[in-house]
Amino acid sequence: MTSWPRFTDTRLFVTEAVRGFRTTGAVAPSSRHLASALCEPATERAGQPLDVLEVGAGTGPVTRFLLPLLAPGSSLDVVEANPRFAAVLRNVVDERRPDREDRSTHPHVRLHGHAPNPARSPLQVRVHETRIELLDTHKSYDLIISGLPFTNFGPDTVASLMDRYLDLLRPGGSLTYFAYVGTAPARRLVARSAEVARHRAVEAVLAAYRRRGPARGRTVWANVPPARVWRLDPTPSHTRTPAPRGERTATARPAKG
Repeated sequence: MTSWPRFTDTRLFVTEAVRGFRTTGAVAPSSRHLASALCEPATERAGQPLDVLEVGAGTGPVTRFLLPLLAPGSSLDVVEANPRFAAVLRNVVDERRPDREDRSTHPHVRLHGHAPNPARSPLQVRVHETRIELLDTHKSYDLIISGLPFTNFGPDTVASLMDRYLDLLRPGGSLTYFAYVGTAPARRLVARSAEVARHRAVEAVLAAYRRRGPARGRTVWANVPPARVWRLDPTPSHTRTPAPRGERTATARPAKG
């Protein structure tokens, strides 16, 4: 059974949200329902080895949901710039090590290394305490899950992030992200005109990326606050040529965790 964030993790998340809401972008961790929607492409491809990238993982609600979905031979790179959140994520992954007494959650997790036979190798999980702009795994991915608060950033930053995701996405892969429902009307009521204009510009940037390839969205009401989940399945012309599965170079930065 999938474990869910402990009370202490939730308390940490709320503390960090108060400390820096612009980078945290939420008041509570994602619900199971939101995590399920974000992980839908992995659910559809259950049993297949996948290379997955999760960005802005927070205290790990999506990570917890995702780990049991991934088949042996898969890899998961978890990116989180907040050092306190990264420490929690390392614990989340550590709980699923195969040498733990309770192996029921996911018996195939290995923190580091690369086995020569992907069909039989365990799930490779790495926690990277860095920003996505600085990530260097020399890999491409079948699925990218973004938990970054796009509407808290400027439009140029959002465009750079989306370009980065598409550059890392393997042809035939999927990108999922979300935005909270009702933020635009709320900002129009309480924010300055410049802030409202920035928010509209970000929404326009995201809409432009959705028009570049097949995209679909659905609302998850069972979340605080409710969220709109978007899934992009870009055409090959909008993704780069993939690196071989699991390929890394000697210049790749070591993972923390």
